Amino acid sequence: MQAYQAAIHAATESPQRFWEVQARALDWFRAPQKILSRDEQGAQRWYADGMLNTSHLCLDAQVAAGRGEQLALIYDSPVTGQKAQYTYHELTDWVARAAGMLQQLGVVAGDRVVIYMPMIPEAAVAMLACARLGAIHSVVFGGFAAHELAIRIDDATPKLIITASCGIEIDRVLPYKPLVDKAIAMAEHAVEHCLVLQRPECEASLLEARDSDWAQLLSRATPVAPVPVNSTDPLYILYTSGTTGKPKGVVRDNGGHAVAMHYSMATVYGVKPGDVFWAASDVGWVVGHSYIVYGPLLAGCTTVLYEGKPVRTPDAGAFWRVCAEHKVNVLFAAPTAFRAIRKEDPQAQHLAGHDLSALQRLYLAGERLDPPTYDWLSATLKRPVLDHWWQTETGWAIAGNPVGLQLMPVKAGSATVPMPGYQIEILDDEGRPLGAGKQGNICVKLPLPPGCLPTIWGNQARFEAGYLNNFPGYYQTGDGGYLDHDGYLFVMGRTDDIINVAGHRLSTGEMEEVLGAHPAVAECAVIGVANELKGQLPVGLVVLKDGAMVEEELLNRELIASVRESIGAVASFQRALVVKRLPKTRSGKILRRTLRQMAMGEAYSIPSTIDDPAVLQELEAQLATLEDCAIRA
Repeated sequence: MQAYQAAIHAATESPQRFWEVQARALDWFRAPQKILSRDEQGAQRWYADGMLNTSHLCLDAQVAAGRGEQLALIYDSPVTGQKAQYTYHELTDWVARAAGMLQQLGVVAGDRVVIYMPMIPEAAVAMLACARLGAIHSVVFGGFAAHELAIRIDDATPKLIITASCGIEIDRVLPYKPLVDKAIAMAEHAVEHCLVLQRPECEASLLEARDSDWAQLLSRATPVAPVPVNSTDPLYILYTSGTTGKPKGVVRDNGGHAVAMHYSMATVYGVKPGDVFWAASDVGWVVGHSYIVYGPLLAGCTTVLYEGKPVRTPDAGAFWRVCAEHKVNVLFAAPTAFRAIRKEDPQAQHLAGHDLSALQRLYLAGERLDPPTYDWLSATLKRPVLDHWWQTETGWAIAGNPVGLQLMPVKAGSATVPMPGYQIEILDDEGRPLGAGKQGNICVKLPLPPGCLPTIWGNQARFEAGYLNNFPGYYQTGDGGYLDHDGYLFVMGRTDDIINVAGHRLSTGEMEEVLGAHPAVAECAVIGVANELKGQLPVGLVVLKDGAMVEEELLNRELIASVRESIGAVASFQRALVVKRLPKTRSGKILRRTLRQMAMGEAYSIPSTIDDPAVLQELEAQLATLEDCAIRA
């Protein structure tokens, strides 16, 4: 562990010196002299006096380094049958003209732009074009409903929304424009422009005064050079679920983000310029930001943008086909993808005939890598299968296997060790450090390394309350777990009301708001239960109003439809149980942790603060039915 320990020591003993060295690898317009400082709100900021442009670092600087004819982006879409490849030279020209197109619509540095697009090259181009102008993009996952999009519009107050006429879900065409129109109508903020990419699968109607056609505007655009921005200027806002139901706008700055992405590509993933890197995610999630668009291009790699699923496009061999065809060196996906593949092809018969000789390592993140999936992948691929753990808030791995320094032994169920820059400590609820093997709150000693969120968009108080105030001097991750005697981190799950559905963090509080709005529902609770395929799925427990006359099956269908309409299909809400009462403390707080333990069949203790212990006995039989129902299968 010599190389790893040396990096940990350097990053811990002198964070400023360590991250100053890492910053030198980038092509700054003005190199920073002030490495770590505080802003006017007292927040810690990296490289405050530096100037750069992220689009320049991803594109122009790579061309200048001699990579102009190297492939930058590979687009592979089994749902449309389309494939395309773009060199760094071609992608740079495309992004420069797209930036000119946005400039024609009045977008300037500091403006916000919401991007609501499927997994197509134009989504990445739109992100990079915003960065080129110094505009702040906020990508919203295409699976979110109009209500969710409207909330984000009101928070980010964008000048422009960029969308496509449709997305494609395996064999279904999903029109996007009606959702965008509905969201704009619902939002209080008035959006000035909407830029629409027409796809042949479904053409959208355009409003003459507000909407513009992507192809027409791009054809008249003049290329724009990268605009120098301050290191601390925001690159993007990415919304993540909050326990209140209102999404939190995680802010990522330009300078710290670029340094962290470049460092992580080498240290966490062990790649070098020219390697082919595939993150099988979506640009609507943080993985797509960090490791489909920015990380690989900052490192001079070739990135794969895949519009499809792990199964049914056309079969469970889709991932193996992409890896073989494009000679992927490193693959990164969520465990749920491989659970789906394993379920349809347990003997990995679809692997036959695919040459995976280029594939060096497989990375998993977004949710817990369960040992059966790890064992199956290890036996099937006979290559390192590496778990790692990070969050939307951090933007890159808090813990992982530092293969760029040295490949460390794997322990099933562990994310391996803290990455240089993250000083992880396990604290009890009073903020006292716990010893090896003892489970508690996973916290990171300040300062956080570059790349992590410096604030919540427009709400510094929420940032401090949610992450810093509970344990002064530390960043509270919101996850619980322990460090073993070898320093390996085991993440055991959330300590708040966030559940993880197929790698997507979703708020149970937000779902409860939807269920509670039904006219027959008096009160409710939503909990996450284990699911073999998706990790967790939400289950609603609802108490009916006195005198409410509604058939339970009909109620179930209506509640499922309401969650889908308000939050989107991504919530995967499939089941609501009608119960007589919910267990509460004497102060009226619902005992959600106890409910989760009961639903999972785990041992639980009756809290001393419970209002009426008898309610647990009433619920136990009903929750036991989840063991046999389809939601657990």
